[in-house]
Amino acid sequence: MKSYLSSKASEENKTKPKQFSTFTIDGRLYGIDVMKVQEVTKPLQVTHMQTAPGFIKGLINLRGQIATAIGLRELFGLKDDSTNEKMTVVCKIEDVLLSLLVDNIGDVIEVSDKSFEPTPQTVSPGIRSFMQGVYKTEEGILSVICMDSILKELDKRCA
Repeated sequence: MKSYLSSKASEENKTKPKQFSTFTIDGRLYGIDVMKVQEVTKPLQVTHMQTAPGFIKGLINLRGQIATAIGLRELFGLKDDSTNEKMTVVCKIEDVLLSLLVDNIGDVIEVSDKSFEPTPQTVSPGIRSFMQGVYKTEEGILSVICMDSILKELDKRCA
């Protein structure tokens, strides 16, 4: 009886729903694990850095904490839409504060592992390299961003 209960509990842990903070870029739905999102804000004043790669928009002061502002459109190789006021998703990864500029903020979505699929090969390589995979949801396809990949790219291009 005990082994049945413990295997049942481990099964439930495997199928525990995951939550993602969602946003759109170029009309496509993306998400980041809610545990990595510190906050969502309106656009903040950016101090531009002339020598930084194009996807780094500059630095922001978030109540005394300095965060690197990253334009996800530019990182993904998409056309800049400067007519659209960007929203900010602030994430903390390995003690690094990143401010991701996105088109619009969505909701927190809960998904099941059953609806997970690897990133399709039809996604452009400029975006695919920053994705963990996709989930099928009622709202459509949720593309999950891998924050560790963004941090590695930041390290690589700024070294």
